Order: sequence, then C-alpha cells, then structure tokens
Amino acid sequence: MSVQRDTYLQIHPKDNVLVALQNLTQGTIINFNGATFALTDSVAAKHKFSLTDLQPGDEILMYGVLVGRAVVPVPQGGPISTQTVHHAAGSFKLGERKLSWHKPDTGKYADKTFMGYHRADGSVGTNNYWVVVPLVFCENRNINVLKEALSEKLGYKKAKSYEGDVDQLIDLYQAGKSVQEILNADIQAGADKARSKRLFKNIDGIKFLNHSMGCGGTKEDSDTLCGLIAGYITHPNVAGATILSLGCQHAQVSILQEQIKKRDANFSKPMVVLEQQKVGTESEMMQQALKQTFAGLVQADQQQREPAPLSKLCIGLECGGSDGFSGISANPALGYVSDLLVSMGGSVILAEFPELCGVEQELSDRCINEEKANYFMKLMTSYNARAEADGSGFYANPSPGNIRDGLITDAIKSAGAAKKGGTSPVMDVLDYPEKVTKGGLNLLCTPGSDVESTTAEVAAGANIVLFTTGLGTPTGNPVTPVIKLSTNTAIALKMPDIIDINCGTIIEGEETIEQAGERILDYVIQVASGEIEPKAVQLGQDDFIPWKRGVSL
Repeated sequence: MSVQRDTYLQIHPKDNVLVALQNLTQGTIINFNGATFALTDSVAAKHKFSLTDLQPGDEILMYGVLVGRAVVPVPQGGPISTQTVHHAAGSFKLGERKLSWHKPDTGKYADKTFMGYHRADGSVGTNNYWVVVPLVFCENRNINVLKEALSEKLGYKKAKSYEGDVDQLIDLYQAGKSVQEILNADIQAGADKARSKRLFKNIDGIKFLNHSMGCGGTKEDSDTLCGLIAGYITHPNVAGATILSLGCQHAQVSILQEQIKKRDANFSKPMVVLEQQKVGTESEMMQQALKQTFAGLVQADQQQREPAPLSKLCIGLECGGSDGFSGISANPALGYVSDLLVSMGGSVILAEFPELCGVEQELSDRCINEEKANYFMKLMTSYNARAEADGSGFYANPSPGNIRDGLITDAIKSAGAAKKGGTSPVMDVLDYPEKVTKGGLNLLCTPGSDVESTTAEVAAGANIVLFTTGLGTPTGNPVTPVIKLSTNTAIALKMPDIIDINCGTIIEGEETIEQAGERILDYVIQVASGEIEPKAVQLGQDDFIPWKRGVSL
C-alpha cells in the first residue's frame, strides 16, 4: 500500500527520520525524495521512522539537531523507539551572535489595543485580583478560614458544584440500592448554581494561595519563596494583597519587603501584613485580616479597564502533557505569536530549562550579547549537574505519557518545546524567581514541571500564559489567565472542558502555522480585555506550586 505525502513529515531538511501524521501499518510504501521503501513495522501517529539504515552509535537528527543515538541496528523504515534509540544532545559553547530574524507583518494589529488595568509602575494587568498568601505553611489554615469567610459573601465562589451529585448518591443508598446499582446509576450532572452577585464590580476575584514552604528548608528556598510572593504582589494583575506570617519562620516579612522593593521601588498598592505571634489569638488576627482586607478591596475596586497597547502584554509560554505533534503544530504557532508580539514591543517568556536540552547552542547564539549567552549556558550546565548529582539529569525529563505519544528522548521533546520561543533574539536571561524588565524574548530558568514553571512565569510578570498540550493538562494559575491549546484535534474533542484553542488544524492542513498564530493572538486580545474567560479560569484551576531548588525536571 502506498500513501500520500501528507501522512508523514520531515521537519527539517537535515533530519534522518520522518514523523507519522497518522497511523501507518507495517509494509506501507514510503516515497520520499527519490527513495522508496516499506515500513518494517507499524508506526503510530506522532512516532518516527528511519529514512536510512542506522548502526549503533549513529546520530538521530530532528529539527536539524542531534536528539538521540541508535543503540541497535535500525533498518530503513524501522520505528524509532526507546528500545532502538537513547537520548543524546549536541555539545555547546560560546559562538558568534546570530541575531537576524524575519519580523512578521504586524499591519493587522497596528491600531489594536486591549482593555487592561493600568498600574502605578507602568505595567498593565489583564485582570484585577486581590491575593491572600501565607509566608509559611503554618498559616495555610488561616488562609482557608479567610477563604470560607470572604469568597461566597463577596460573590467570588465558583458556580459549578457537585453537591447535587452527592445528594443523588445519598438518595440511592437510603433507598436500599446495592453498590453495583449505585455504580451503574445514571447520575445527572449537577446544574450550575447562579453566581452570587459581586459586591466589588471591578475586582475579578480574591485568590487564596497555599504552599508547603517558608520554614524547615534551606535559606535559599525561603529567600526565593519571598521573591516569588513579591512577584505576585507586584504583578500587574494584582491590585493588592493580604500576607499572613507566623513570625518565627525563615521567610521573614523583612525579606519579603526587600524583594518587593527590588521589583518596584515605589510600591504603592494596598497591602495588609499580619503576624500571628504578634497579634495573639486566631480570632483577633482574623478580625484584623477581614477588616483590613475589606478596606483594601474598597480601594482596589476604584480601578477600571482602560485601553492599552499590545506592547504591554507579557506572555508566558508553557507546554504540558506534550506529544509528538507539539513541536509541529501548537508550539510553532506560539512561536509565531511570540514573533508578532516581540515585533510590537511586547515581552514573551520561554522557560522550562530541562526542555531546552539540545538547543542550547541555537539559543545561546541568539542571545543579544556574550554576557547573556554565557549566563544561559551556565544556568543550563549547573542545573543539569545538580540533577545528575542527585541521580538524574535532563535525559530523565520525558514522562511515560510523553514517551507513549512519540517524545522518546528529552532532546526530541526539547527541540519541539523550544519552537514556542519563535525566532527573535534573546534579550534577557533570568534565574528563578526574577522579574522580566525587558521587551522581547526572555529565557527564565524554571523546571519542566508544568505548574512550577507556570507559577514562576507569572511571578516574572506574565499577564497571559499560553499553554500547549497534546495529552490534556487540567491546570491554571490564580492571577493570570492560562489559555490551553491542543496540539491535535482528538484531544480537543475529547476534553473540550479544558481546551480553548485547537491547533490540530495545522496537522490536518486546514490552516498554516501563521494563520493559527494570528487566530491565537486575536483570542489573547479578547482574554486580556476581559471579554472571554479561558476554561482554566471558568473551572477555578488556581494551581500554585513554588519551586524548591532541588531536583525537579
């Protein structure tokens, strides 16, 4: 059986493997660049097969870079798998600056603005939230007490409830139904409860953040936690904050105040800081927290959306639950969005350093100067060395789901993940949890772990996050809208409750990467203006996980 060319793809002219765009059966005849051969085995969609005979030690090239080496002989037309190929990545060193790039046509967006919240420091928020956060895990319970007291009364409790579903199960049990009958029962989905009327019309929500840090760990962890929290307090999407401290923990209020000043020397947002060991009883602390937070909300409610240029957008680029289509559909579409925004003076953040393994040379060459290039390479090298010292390494990043869907080495995953950053020069390189201060493409050192990385991108200033997924990842962020993009149509149809934009249209030939990129940016502008709530916001997916600087890949 012969197949049409659009059932497989060579990503880069140097590649010696092809990607199956649909399931291909054993014996399928492949015609490519004058070569004709049959597949030796069936190859599932998203997986790869060899263009040539490979011997142990031979290089596997994808995206034009080294992504693995054969460990056993692989015949022409043979599948690339964890049994035949192991991770390998090219070495890197300081090279010459390669800063030229093709700026996309931004004429369509010449007069475009978004409706945002203008802050005193010149930044513009896409939302207007109040955050309530502890400096130490000992205060998590008090944070939850405040949430119970404030959320519903002020109109911020999420509408969706499954309490009605539980009522139905109770009725079945009380009616004497067996366990099997209960399991087989048709439970009607609980109807959405009407939202409580918001008291404060211009405040999008009160976000209550919990974490497990602040004491009992290293000083580095407590200091970076204060930096991370400072990033949220000074974030353009945050109008003000309530901070609860115990008093004796490593993460001291004074450290937090230093980190706030570092990010905003003229910080003027309303902020409530209460220390339990100074206040005394829980009830006294809660009364003070409620009164002072309420007063702060009154002040924050005075702000309203006003027009802002697209240059005030700072987009975090994220991927999670990646698959073999990520690097050829949704990720390059985000890359085009990145280039569009950079061309208009905006900022983008490319993070997840374990998922940049193998493309260090390209990214370091794109750094605006040698100082930035050396810093990027230092961060990559030290991060990997620290992981290897603990018995792991970047090579261990791919998850079972990644591997099952075609990302069998970290270098394959990384080469596709890097496409989110587009082609523009790297203007700055940041360590966790630093803040973006420059327009253009910024590299931020974070883990590849989705929630830790998203948490860090937002602390760095991302007021929108674009999150690609091939397997389906139900996550979001407390203060920044996370827009979920599927790499394939199947997952968009299977999980429509979490997917906002389908990029499987690129795989199916329905639109180009550039067309998809413009469609994404149009959606971003609507979200930034408060016209659309992404699915993660609708579902209340307020995930917040600070990174402990140990091994997290």
